[in-house]
Amino acid sequence: MQQTKFSLSEPLVEFLSRHRDLGFRDKSSMVRAALAEFKENLELEELKLSADLYAEVYREDSDLQEIADCAITGWPE
Repeated sequence: MQQTKFSLSEPLVEFLSRHRDLGFRDKSSMVRAALAEFKENLELEELKLSADLYAEVYREDSDLQEIADCAITGWPE
């Protein structure tokens, strides 16, 4: 696993020192879990933004609405 050096404020250092109390075997696993969750949240927000943009395009494009309506014709409700 690759190593990275970074600086933390004193309150974050103190929080990180509680890693065992919080269920992590070491400080690195706690940081990895926090970064993974942060990354997942960012990706989810980007996905929501993308969906909103597609919905906006769909609402404003009658040709696209017609194509979608034709594509679902005959599909079960």
